Amino acid sequence: MKATKGNIVRISMGYFQAEQADKVESMLNHEFKNLLIPAIQKLKGNLGYFVGIDKDKLVMTNTSFWATKEDAQQMATLKEMLQMRETFEALGLKFIEISNHEVLWEI
Repeated sequence: MKATKGNIVRISMGYFQAEQADKVESMLNHEFKNLLIPAIQKLKGNLGYFVGIDKDKLVMTNTSFWATKEDAQQMATLKEMLQMRETFEALGLKFIEISNHEVLWEI
């Protein structure tokens, strides 16, 4: 993927308790993946989407790349994402404010 100046990197982070690590990873690899992939693929301007987990720091991340900020903002109202966020919050995950970063350069 070749990013250009003005593309957007959207970052979402959710923190969980150590005893939830395996459950969170399983949910990310199954329910989350199965529900989100088809929905995200229908969105305008998506250039890539990555889901990760850091079991040492107890945080999950969704990092996505978008053509424009307006394209990235589609995630804020995507019903499937809102549904999964609600599910994760019911487990006790705490999300920090999602941020949209304008790409300045890349390697």
